[in-house]
Amino acid sequence: MAADTDSPDGSDADRGRDAPSLLGRSLYGGVLAYMAVDGFKNNDKRVAVAEEKGVPMPDVLVPFVTGMLLVANLGIVLWRLPRAAAGAIVVFFLGTTPAIHDFWTMEGKERHGNKINFLKNLALLGGALVFLDAASGGDGEGDAASGGDKERDAASESDEP
Repeated sequence: MAADTDSPDGSDADRGRDAPSLLGRSLYGGVLAYMAVDGFKNNDKRVAVAEEKGVPMPDVLVPFVTGMLLVANLGIVLWRLPRAAAGAIVVFFLGTTPAIHDFWTMEGKERHGNKINFLKNLALLGGALVFLDAASGGDGEGDAASGGDKERDAASESDEP
């Protein structure tokens, strides 16, 4: 189960590192694939919602980010260019979640439904961050998204008396 990463030279520099579970990637990817396919099927509705929420150029951005989600999802499932794929998914959820599921501006059932979707998206964002950490060589101890420097941390540990 060797990992393929998006090393700049296209080599298999990280071939020795195991990719996250194929089952886990497939389950996660299945949800994202469903979301993307549903997004394409309901593009007009999603564009209208985005327009209502004040998203700029919704007729361009909605299909673009839906396609980005689908392609990035394939990168996670196949573990090809995993840092780029996970990063794109992080960008997708950071951009769309607060813009579309702004439950704090709503009342009643609409508020409740959007709060649930907001929280589901946060969980999916968390999964993408885990994949980003794994693709970046993380061991779960650091936070790849915050720019943790494992080499610096290792060097400082070796300096201890």
